[in-house]
This record gives sequence, structure tokens and C-alpha cells, in this order.
Amino acid sequence: MRPVIKAAILVFFVITAVTIVRFTPVKEFFNAERLGSFLANAGFLAPMVFIFIYAIGVCLFVPGTLLTTLGAAIFGPYFGFVYVWLGAMIGSSLAFLIGRYLGREFAASLIGDRLRKYDEGIERNGFATVLYLRLVYFPFTPMNFGMGLTRVRFWDYFFGTALGIIVGTFIFTFFVGTVKEVWASGRWTDLISWRVMFSLVLFVFSFFIPKILEKMKAVRRLQGR
Repeated sequence: MRPVIKAAILVFFVITAVTIVRFTPVKEFFNAERLGSFLANAGFLAPMVFIFIYAIGVCLFVPGTLLTTLGAAIFGPYFGFVYVWLGAMIGSSLAFLIGRYLGREFAASLIGDRLRKYDEGIERNGFATVLYLRLVYFPFTPMNFGMGLTRVRFWDYFFGTALGIIVGTFIFTFFVGTVKEVWASGRWTDLISWRVMFSLVLFVFSFFIPKILEKMKAVRRLQGR
């Protein structure tokens, strides 16, 4: 199949996915009540079903924050973290492979000499590049497909993603899951418990991670001169 045809299929896939999720009744499925009820009927298979839904949702451009919030709200801070991380890893890997198979050849044909060095640099430093972009919260789904268009090796992408999303995923699921447990229990005094305060501190701290990394990167540049 010609690269231009593959690229056209990729564009069509992306447009269709966004249209389905944003402008059809499918979007109503992604809320805690509807999804929770659906998973309740799945019984002991609920975690596997959720992981599958999360992975497909990533490929269909469902916002990762929404999926993570639902996972934490339904399964709690700890199991929610595990299931969200697994779903995110499967989904991001599938999206990368879709982008790689359908778009890489066409993207490579458009890269001139000026951009080729950056493409080669990503290949040489794939793990570090992916890890850094994950830690600074680069948009999750666009990055999944976008990295597939570059020369980064799959396993560099996989392990960079696996490590890079752990911190943010844990902080977010711990915060949402903990608050949800307090809300469900009706014990409002628990809102000032150490767990809630700790989760809140972690949540606020997560917004400073990109700035901390930027400063560390700037310091390394100065030391390298």
C-alpha cells in the first residue's frame, strides 16, 4: 500500500474517532455512573473490561484525564492506579503502532535535510525524549500517534512511557480515589485526614513537575558549557 494512501487512512481514522467520541451518544457512556453500572454487570471481569475500554478510548482520542478520573472513582486510589496504568500502556502502544504503520513512511518522505537531524536525534535519544515529554505532561494521545511518525524505537517509546506516566497517574488516581472514598462514606470530617491532605499536596506538586524539569535541564546546559 502506498504511503500516501496509508496516511489518508490515518487522517480518516483520527477524524472519525474524534467525531464519534465528541458528537455521538458514545460520549455519554464515559461518566462514572454509566461506566460504573456497566462494569458492575461484568462481575470479576470488570478490571479487564475497564482496561480494554481505557485502551480503546486512548486510540479514539477520549481525554486521558477523563478516563483516569473514571478509573480512580470506580476502583479507588490503589486498584484504580494499576488498572489505569495498564490501560494507558496498552492504549498508548496501540496508538503508536497505528501511527507507525499508517503514517511513518509518508512523514519520512516530507522530512527535509533540516528536520532529518531532529528525527535522527529522537532515534538516538528515544527513551530520554519520551520520558521527558511524559513527565512534563505533553498531551497524551497526540503524542502516542505523533511518536509513531518519528524514528524512535518502539521499546524506547514503551519504557519511556511506562516510567514517565507512573508519577502523574499515581498522583491523580490517589487524589481522585481518596476524595471519592470520603464522599461515598459521608464522613466529611475525613476531608481533613492525612490521606486527603497528602493526596492534595501530591496533586498540587504534580503541576510543578514540568517547571522543576525545565530548571534541571537549564542547569545541565549551563554545566555543559
